[in-house]
Amino acid sequence: MTQADTLTRSSSSKTGVGAMLREWRGRRRMSQLDLALDAEISARHLSFVESGRSSPSRDLLLRLAERLAMPLRARNRLMLAAGYAPAHAEAVFDAPALAQMRQTVEEILTGHLPFPAIAVDGRWTLLQANAAATALFEGIDPAMLAPPLNVLRLSLHPQGLASRIANLAEWRHHVLERLRAQMESSGDPFLAELHDELSAYPAPPAPKESRPHPLLAVPLELRMPGSGRLLRFISATTVFRTATSVTLSELALECFYPADAETRAALMQQDKESTP
Repeated sequence: MTQADTLTRSSSSKTGVGAMLREWRGRRRMSQLDLALDAEISARHLSFVESGRSSPSRDLLLRLAERLAMPLRARNRLMLAAGYAPAHAEAVFDAPALAQMRQTVEEILTGHLPFPAIAVDGRWTLLQANAAATALFEGIDPAMLAPPLNVLRLSLHPQGLASRIANLAEWRHHVLERLRAQMESSGDPFLAELHDELSAYPAPPAPKESRPHPLLAVPLELRMPGSGRLLRFISATTVFRTATSVTLSELALECFYPADAETRAALMQQDKESTP
């Protein structure tokens, strides 16, 4: 590689770093002065970094990424753009290094029985599910359940769970709004494409008038095939806030709880019948 090639590559890296920082400042609605004050550097220095006139140190980039609350995956991309090694470990969920974490997740999901619970990655790909969750997929076209299984696609697709969701208009709005907020926060183009895809699925007519909801959260009202029994759930999400691994930082546990006494009784009975 010639010296000219090296200089060109270095300039390109600097420009890429600056563009990334400007993009994330825009996402966080921060001015250069805001970010500079938070990172305890001069606005002039930050301006030079963003324009490619100054090469930032690894420590400075890590500090800026932290002040911008960039996801760990994005922080790694920022490091690579600057020519540094990634700051955070990244491995697929089934990697040997994550064996202990997989066991922990399985124990949490199993401990949630007889109520449904799943583990998903940052793109809503199903990683693990307990028996109560997989029971909700009964009767779904096997092609829809083939890995990689995206649980948001499954919930809103006409050949997935959509036809069984009694409050589909309400649930669809909840899912799309949650996905929109996530894609804006993460900057992941995959989530933007997924949002476009799900938004294009057939939508039920909106209710003619809004009504106060009897619950404290939007429920998932799911009618089971065969029995026609209506199960109503509210959900809670568990994330690992202290994660230093990209994979673990994007992992989320979606735990569903009965929203009424009838659903609780049905799940308890189902668990009793399935226990040897």
